Amino acid sequence: MHYDVIVVGGGPSGLMACIAASSRGARVLLIDKGDKLGRKLGISGGGRCNVTNNKETEELIKHIPGNGRFLYSAFAHFNNQDIIRFFEDMGIKLKEEDRGRMFPVSDKAKTVVEALIGRARGQGVQMRVNSPVQRVLYEEGRTAGVRLQSGESVHAACVIVATGGKSVPHTGSTGDGYPWAEEAGHTITELYPTEVPLVSREAFIQSKELQGLSLRDITVSVWNAKGKKVVQHEGDLIFTHFGISGPTALRCSQFVVKLKKQFEVPTVKLTIDLFPERSTDELYDETMKLAEQEPKKAIKNVLKGFLQERMIPILLKKAGLREDTTYDNIPKQPWMQLAALLKAFPIQIADTLSIEEAFVTGGGVHLKEIDPKTMMSKRMDGLFFCGEILDIHGYTGGYNITAAFTTGYTAGLHAAEAAIGQEVY
Repeated sequence: MHYDVIVVGGGPSGLMACIAASSRGARVLLIDKGDKLGRKLGISGGGRCNVTNNKETEELIKHIPGNGRFLYSAFAHFNNQDIIRFFEDMGIKLKEEDRGRMFPVSDKAKTVVEALIGRARGQGVQMRVNSPVQRVLYEEGRTAGVRLQSGESVHAACVIVATGGKSVPHTGSTGDGYPWAEEAGHTITELYPTEVPLVSREAFIQSKELQGLSLRDITVSVWNAKGKKVVQHEGDLIFTHFGISGPTALRCSQFVVKLKKQFEVPTVKLTIDLFPERSTDELYDETMKLAEQEPKKAIKNVLKGFLQERMIPILLKKAGLREDTTYDNIPKQPWMQLAALLKAFPIQIADTLSIEEAFVTGGGVHLKEIDPKTMMSKRMDGLFFCGEILDIHGYTGGYNITAAFTTGYTAGLHAAEAAIGQEVY
């Protein structure tokens, strides 16, 4: 059978592309190499599926630091508010949680995956799983379909590549689409891990004395080799056996990768502000007052209710203070140094975990070679890209899935138009 549109990849962008293309009357075939669709979607948001974020457009773009501005045109077709309406129209009620994150009320990603697959099927989309694609077929400067690894060729006027990046490979994202893009004349920008835990070789990390310790409502800053602050993120953090993880660490990861390369340095300095709402002077006075109230008590015990207990020995050592010092013997300069450390606890980051262990892939198909209004290739007629294969990446919190849905919807609409002449308004 001849199709109008073939979509390769059954993740969020691919499923949305199928729904958009079939809604315009296109005959659509979805091909996926795995045994089930929506696998990455099924584990997103801790298995609850953070379908989008409710922030204003400008804020959304800010939270997609990897070329988020490219999405302005796609948002004109299908933005985060449209995503919310789309799911609610299908009977999936959503709820807003902290920082604008939108989840299904069911708290089950399965609800979202099944709804998308059901909608696509209901609109006549044909689906083939366990069908790895070997290559996209190009004839006379345009797409002609795909060839499967089984040797079978399937023909279509338009092909949408929605194969994802190289992150979380057990869900099927193993970079299959990059060679097909290169064969069509596309450039793939350098791939690197983003939204990934950070590795440190600091003594207190290697000794595992902070392993498992969580810090809430702190601020993490990333510094370049010239001592200039590059970015700052507030939220939570957790110490691990290899370094740090948690939302703030993940958000800093792409900057660590870029700074290491830019300055050719072995480590990048991060600082943790344990008390973002208070100044150094306020912390100095407050801690000094605590010691004054219990003058005979060793400072390591005085600080127990004020600081995370496991951090106290490390902080005192860095400040040059003995743990058994009492109020009468507190030296002023080291105590000021302690207050400064509470505002900027340093940790040298040596690396990130691998791209396979990252939540998101940085880099991908070069955006100068893609029409932002349609997601069609400027190098090959009838070839479209959407989702993580593009050089677009955001922070965790519903931003990447928003980019996937909006680029998928835009690609689907315009692939249908290109294939059957259906005007897109």
